Amino acid sequence: MFRFSTAGESHGRGLVAWVSGLPAGVPIDPAFINRELRRRQGGYGRGGRMKIETDTAELLSGVRRSKSTGAPIAMLIVNKDWENWTESLPVEEQESTAEKYRGLNPPRPGHADLAGSLKYNLHEARYILERSSARESTARVAAGALAKQLLTQFGIEVLSHVIAVGDVRIKGQPTWAQISEVCAQNEINFNCTEPDVEQAMKKAVDDILRTGDTLGGIFEVVAHNVPPGIGTHINWDERLDGLLAQAVMSLQAVKAVEIGTGIENAQAVGSRVHDEIGYDREAARFTRPENHAGGLEGGISNGEDLIVRGYLKPISTLRRPLQSVHMETKEIVKAAYERSDVCVVPAAGVAAESMVALTLARCFLEKFGGDSLEETRRNFDGYQAQLRAF
Repeated sequence: MFRFSTAGESHGRGLVAWVSGLPAGVPIDPAFINRELRRRQGGYGRGGRMKIETDTAELLSGVRRSKSTGAPIAMLIVNKDWENWTESLPVEEQESTAEKYRGLNPPRPGHADLAGSLKYNLHEARYILERSSARESTARVAAGALAKQLLTQFGIEVLSHVIAVGDVRIKGQPTWAQISEVCAQNEINFNCTEPDVEQAMKKAVDDILRTGDTLGGIFEVVAHNVPPGIGTHINWDERLDGLLAQAVMSLQAVKAVEIGTGIENAQAVGSRVHDEIGYDREAARFTRPENHAGGLEGGISNGEDLIVRGYLKPISTLRRPLQSVHMETKEIVKAAYERSDVCVVPAAGVAAESMVALTLARCFLEKFGGDSLEETRRNFDGYQAQLRAF
């Protein structure tokens, strides 16, 4: 069974990603993993932490001679900022802990601070912040890079772009080629396919920075060349659309997920929403001139590009803090401030790519199986022959 997990904290020694169930023989390129980590760190509107960290993954197990062995893969991403927190967050109790411990109180509205403190009976939110921070998504991106390297073996690619920052939004729906081009750039600004709109996005971030506020937005993840038949309608918890929605919603600050043009569809009549079906005899495949369904029908991929949108709320940490309540004294005060970003929509898109890739890899292997890449490929090729003969 393909699965993954992460461990680690925002200011701890490092982050750990653990992936199990990857077939043996999948080519693994550490440079690709590190490129994905750099993409997550990019984007206009990032904060000072990105100047400290240069994320790279150290492969600890499960990869030998640049190929997966079938064993669990463990990766470590060291936090360079840890050296500034060793006395504040030691593993073992120390006499100086109370003096040098940097707590967080009062809680920040919109963050996990208060809810987590109530849940774990903590009267300040340092330990809640450390794990709930979006820094955790670094480990997800490392794990997602492994899933991408599996999917690439079968022609499946996963990328993202930014649709909106605040109320600044692109005008059209970009092609896969346009998305690929903007993602290939070394320096990510807003990962936006429309240069004039990207400039407006930058201005929006600059303007909001001066006010001490933050901005959210919308990103779109596109999985290209996904074959029909991934996922199932048989059981509610195995539907691919539901799994993708949960995966993307699990990312920090994502408050809504859309498949295809789902929101627009809810306000339209059926004749405008449902994608008509054609057939390409030369390619021996069914086609659709439009993709309102986002590549998913009945919880199953239909052969079109798979499209998932995430709606990201503004970052919870504000330079101009909102009202809060001190957890011990119960006095009305201003919320605490912790170093943060202004806008992270492009980075969230990269993290969402990883969640989509990890979900697709899981469902892909559930369908095609295989303890080795060769076995998986035989099963996949047999299914492709079945589709062509349909």
